[in-house]
Amino acid sequence: MPALTALGATAQTANTQIAGAGLAKNFNTFLTLLTEQLKNQDPLSPLDSTQFVSQLVQFSGVEQQIAQNRNLESLLSQNASSAATSAVGFIGKQADILGTSADLSNGAATWSYASDPGAASATILVKDANGKIVYKTDGLAGPGDHSFVWDGKDNAGTQLPDGRYDLEVSALDEDGNLVSTRVSTSVVITGADFSGPQPALLAGDLRIDFADILAVREGTAGTV
Repeated sequence: MPALTALGATAQTANTQIAGAGLAKNFNTFLTLLTEQLKNQDPLSPLDSTQFVSQLVQFSGVEQQIAQNRNLESLLSQNASSAATSAVGFIGKQADILGTSADLSNGAATWSYASDPGAASATILVKDANGKIVYKTDGLAGPGDHSFVWDGKDNAGTQLPDGRYDLEVSALDEDGNLVSTRVSTSVVITGADFSGPQPALLAGDLRIDFADILAVREGTAGTV
């Protein structure tokens, strides 16, 4: 279980236990007062039983709410454990993830991209770690996913060093208006990160949220 999740669950459990203890104490006090009032009531003017019934119902409602909190804490704990187990199971698998970053290694970096069906043209920009455009070319604007493999050379033909680069895809419709695009890349999952409130996956030093995973399959030898 992630450390922060475990800490939060422990604190919530402690609060529920305190609330339960306080309820039990107050309920015992209420019963004591009720008994004394019944013993000393005026026979000619008995106490209104409706008020007692109403208070009993309120105590019962609070007790049920505390019980529901206990059940919710148990479910949250089970979900956190299940998520941690699931994250570990991804290690060694190849995953397609949303994201513009890919590593240039041995003269190759690979991305996939897609644009809105209304796109008429697309432009591909490759940027270095400083955000500088190092390569520009035309892309495909047809429907479906398109693969783009960059050989690591800039537009002047100079081979650039290995490292992490970003892909930016701009697509226009027939009227010259920008349309939405999506960029993804493929990585091999190397680990799991439990340091945050939710488990995440690791591909080298890249942290991947589960919401950014598009597909998972068995790892391919030689995939970076």
